[in-house]
Amino acid sequence: MKLSFTDKALRGTIYALLTILAFITFYPFWNSFVISFNSGSDTALGGITFWPRDFTLQNYEIVFKDKQIFSAYFITIMRTVLGTALSMFFTALFAYGLSKKGILLKKFYTLFAIFTMFFNGGLIPYFIIVYSLNLYNTFFFLILHGMVSVYNMIIFRTFFTQLPDGIEESARIDGCSNFGVFFRIVLPVSGPVLATLGLFTAVFLWNDWFIPAVFIHDQNLVPLQTLLVQIINAGTTANLLNNLNSYAQSAVSQTVTVKALQMATMMVATLPILMVYPFLQRYFVKGVLIGSLKE
Repeated sequence: MKLSFTDKALRGTIYALLTILAFITFYPFWNSFVISFNSGSDTALGGITFWPRDFTLQNYEIVFKDKQIFSAYFITIMRTVLGTALSMFFTALFAYGLSKKGILLKKFYTLFAIFTMFFNGGLIPYFIIVYSLNLYNTFFFLILHGMVSVYNMIIFRTFFTQLPDGIEESARIDGCSNFGVFFRIVLPVSGPVLATLGLFTAVFLWNDWFIPAVFIHDQNLVPLQTLLVQIINAGTTANLLNNLNSYAQSAVSQTVTVKALQMATMMVATLPILMVYPFLQRYFVKGVLIGSLKE
């Protein structure tokens, strides 16, 4: 179909605005990326825009000499993997129960779960409960927190209600129990919704820094994003600067600055998930639609 001049002008305007928006969104990250590869002393002079003016890898050498970075990586990976797997299992199990007809107090449980999406006891009562249960400053709490997501449960439940009744009925005729139907029939055919919500949960756990900052004080248990916030706030940058002593070279210490180390650490913490996201974006888009329609 041939477009009119007005349609072409409108489309050109939209593309131009989207290009400007993309540049505004992407440039801060790119500038931080460039600074991380630039000499700190040269960065302090200003004027670093699109390319490193004095290219160096010293910032990353110092960052990777810090053992806490690797410890935080390990904690983040373990939390993301275990937390995502357990969250998908318990959330799907909860949703499957609420998707069945004739469940006693089904409406009450549903409303009670939805109520928690809008109201909670607050941070201080939550802290007191976590502390009284001896979960404060433990790795288990990082996995336990948010294990059941009500938002994900609603999507799971809607998806389960769309499954044909004949699938479960045939399984029951073959002697499957409720758990047998769930594990052998329901979960295997729920691959798309499991993949989508699993990605949502994994990205949330990878990027979450606030909960560990409040409930974890042992630096050996601090996840990567929480460590990144500490470094940006210059709370632990001194530890990174201490690694300069291992170089025993005054020239190196003169070219590395706090800002350069902050940018390098930021790239180390954010690049892994940024490199994965473009390949998985279609699942996030699909997740908006899965379970949203019911015939």
